[in-house]
Amino acid sequence: MGSAGLARLHGLFAVYKPPGLKWLHLRDTVELQLLKGLNAGKPPAPEHRVRFLLAPMEGSEEKELTLTAASVPTLTNHRLVHGPAFTSLKIGVGHRLDAQASGVLVLGVGHGCRLLTNMYHAHLTKDYTVRGLLGKATDDFCEDGRLVEKTTYDHVTREKLDRILAVIQGSHQKALVTYSNLDLQSQEAYEMAVRGVIRPMNKSPMLITGIRCLRFTPPEFLLEVQCMHETQQQLRKLVHEIGLELKTTAVCTQVRRTRDGFFTLDDALLRTQWNLNSIQDAIGAAAPRVAAELENLRPRLDTQEHPSPGQPWDSKGPRSTLGLESCAGH
Repeated sequence: MGSAGLARLHGLFAVYKPPGLKWLHLRDTVELQLLKGLNAGKPPAPEHRVRFLLAPMEGSEEKELTLTAASVPTLTNHRLVHGPAFTSLKIGVGHRLDAQASGVLVLGVGHGCRLLTNMYHAHLTKDYTVRGLLGKATDDFCEDGRLVEKTTYDHVTREKLDRILAVIQGSHQKALVTYSNLDLQSQEAYEMAVRGVIRPMNKSPMLITGIRCLRFTPPEFLLEVQCMHETQQQLRKLVHEIGLELKTTAVCTQVRRTRDGFFTLDDALLRTQWNLNSIQDAIGAAAPRVAAELENLRPRLDTQEHPSPGQPWDSKGPRSTLGLESCAGH
């Protein structure tokens, strides 16, 4: 099972990261479960070698010993002698999630680590649901942070929130065109706009391609955000700045990624599925889709600027996550 199982472990798959779990601990847990599955297979039959062993001579009354040829197993490759066959795996992590966030996290095994790099250069959008709470402000924009202010929010309506979201989306869409380095008068720009695949050529501040309110039940509200080059802390700060634009305050109570490029919540393996068979099946199911999507993006990927070694996947972004200052004049 070991070698055959390893051959099916080259590719990409997604897991669901629960809140409170660090991405590095998740990666190590997945690696441990995969190694356990690879090493759990039945070991191959040991090789036999001919040895000359001392044995009593037949028909001798004085119990004389003589060398007798015998076939005995070779134990040099036995698991109890040299240890487990697999001790480490090459597992890469895509766009990371911080400890407080949850949702889709893409991992790559073996050759799949190269596909993670291709996903990085494609500048694919990611979807989040972000939950906010009106009337409070904290030092880290999270509900459990140190409280710095409490405000009223009775004047906030769904219409006012929708107007603020429309302004945010419009300003970020202008910035998206600017960072894409496209000639707006060209046929290429027109065709890409029709297909909705305009993306920045290189790294950029956080760009929001879509934002809308899914639910508004004061003091709580739920946003759906499509974005790229973001960090989860920037999304929390976005909630804080939306509260300020509404003449009140707001904190973020939840950040949940629902899609990362080609992978959605339906593809994400739950904690009980972090085992060899489930991951092999997930890699096999995702492989044709990933190959087709990357092939469609290949002309665009060939023009991307490769990051320097050690460059993080997530940019720091502008000081204002609303992007109103950084987009002025574009």
